[in-house]
Amino acid sequence: MSKRKIPFYIISLIVVVSLAVSIKNVAESWQLQRELARAQSVAGEAAQQAGPQITPENSHTVEYRKFPFVGSRVAVWVIAELHLMFAAFVLAVPMFALIIELIGYYTKDKRYDHLAYEFTKLLSTSFSFTASLGALLTFMLIIYYPKLTTYLIAIFSPTFLPYVLLFFAEAGFLYAYYYGWGKFSPKVHIALGVALNLVGTTIMFIANAWLTFMNTPAGINESGGLLSVWGAITNFTWMPINIHRLIANVAFGGSIAAAYGAYKFLGARSEEEKAHYDWMGYVGNFIAIAALLPLPFAGYWLGKEIYAYSQSLGIVLMGGTFSWLFIIQAVLIGNLFLAANYYLWVSMERIEGAQRFRKFIKYLLASITVCFIVWATPHSLVATVEEARRMGGSHHPMLGVLGVMSAKNTAVNILILTTYISFLLYRRGNREATVSWAKLGNTVQFLIFAVVVSFVVFLGVYGYFVEAKVRIGLSVPQVLSVLFAMISVTVIDIFMFKNAKSIGPIRWGKIPARAQYALFFLAVTFTWLMGLMGYVRAGLRQHWHVYGVMQDTSPDAFTPTLGFASGVVSVTVLIFFTFIAIVFWLSGLSGKKDWEAGTGKTAPSKGGLDLAEEGQS
Repeated sequence: MSKRKIPFYIISLIVVVSLAVSIKNVAESWQLQRELARAQSVAGEAAQQAGPQITPENSHTVEYRKFPFVGSRVAVWVIAELHLMFAAFVLAVPMFALIIELIGYYTKDKRYDHLAYEFTKLLSTSFSFTASLGALLTFMLIIYYPKLTTYLIAIFSPTFLPYVLLFFAEAGFLYAYYYGWGKFSPKVHIALGVALNLVGTTIMFIANAWLTFMNTPAGINESGGLLSVWGAITNFTWMPINIHRLIANVAFGGSIAAAYGAYKFLGARSEEEKAHYDWMGYVGNFIAIAALLPLPFAGYWLGKEIYAYSQSLGIVLMGGTFSWLFIIQAVLIGNLFLAANYYLWVSMERIEGAQRFRKFIKYLLASITVCFIVWATPHSLVATVEEARRMGGSHHPMLGVLGVMSAKNTAVNILILTTYISFLLYRRGNREATVSWAKLGNTVQFLIFAVVVSFVVFLGVYGYFVEAKVRIGLSVPQVLSVLFAMISVTVIDIFMFKNAKSIGPIRWGKIPARAQYALFFLAVTFTWLMGLMGYVRAGLRQHWHVYGVMQDTSPDAFTPTLGFASGVVSVTVLIFFTFIAIVFWLSGLSGKKDWEAGTGKTAPSKGGLDLAEEGQS
């Protein structure tokens, strides 16, 4: 066994064990859930068997149908998650592929053109998976939830024809953008990319109206009758979820693209291939982290609108049924920031001159660790009666103060600034400012960070001495101050390092393999987090299909346990990455050599080589 393959076997073993544990946990949890639901469903099933058979006259009375073994809810849940994951990827990749192509066009650097083409190669098969899963989801909703589907059709039927037409337009633009690489003039090809992104974003906005209406219905009367289609579309959470999903999709798509670069890097044979896919992984990770930094701010806006619509929903979200799920979210996001920073720190090994910044890593790690601990500290603890008696309640006498939002908002803002500083050090790795005001610029940047951190901490402490309404509002100036720090420091850095002196090259491809495994970890964690938050959004309604309008009276009308939900999400993530592995494999076939009949050997593939050359020309 070669040393090269040992990490692969270790990762494979971990995946197999994780899959076995997840399936075991899901099976046990599913059995418990079914036993709880059986008592609710026996009477309904008996009444259905005793009642008349389904005929054309009474077919409209059917509200639910049962999916074998796992139940209708779990089946629809898994398919919906898979569809949304692929849809997010298909929406995000054209965005940063277009941006990279534009950079190549204006800088005349052919490497960017080739990189954009590499990203776009992942779209063809992914788009097919997205469409197939979308069709399957539609059929399952019609079959297993006919009453709910009929009601949503009655509300949103005017949006269906534009949605379908836009979907066909997206397919046309996508394949023209991919297969037209090098066949059209650069301006025409860029125009196709712009059209593809506009159409894809519009499709997402339409679909978001359907799902947000179920949580925060609007445009209807007290009995649920339609008053305004536009009112139903522009409900309380429609625009917040549009922005949140747009940013999250870019972060998610970037992480998957980075994982593809890591996959190709580990299988590369030549130094040239390693250099190219190392760069690809870095760009994908940069896109993911750049989108991750503002993502919590979009989440704040979404949460604020949920509270504005219904305080009951807000309490269920953050202080009730799903409160412990947000502890899991904090652990996952903390791991994302930790892994992202780790990748940047390891990446400095490929940069000549970056060694001078290594002394700062321990301080950055300490900041991340403290913020991570604060963010993951629960407000109330799961404890026995004896433990609660000793603590004097469910709140820990010392750590309980870290469980409220004042502490958590402060921690996440400092965590974002810490990650930004890691990127700033990486960016400066092999460069030295030559402008006369470089020392002043560094001083101003340091003062900006110091003032903003002090201000964020002050607001966090002040939040303990004001009422809840004021405390929630303090998150806005915290967010704005952090955004101000990142924007102002970036502007200063751009001017300060313009025409900077290079003190060493970036040796692309000269990076430890562990950095590539960090990219895999980021992709899996992003996906798992996306699945978990999808469950939160849907589960927030609890026993309602459409909150306050249409009640869920199916046998599955109960909130699943956190363990069961986590198991379903884990299995969904494993299925998704199985499909993604197929996408990676199929995307790599274009670079393979043609099979030569009669010899069993391969000959150079003119098509594959031409495409590669077109990507660089």
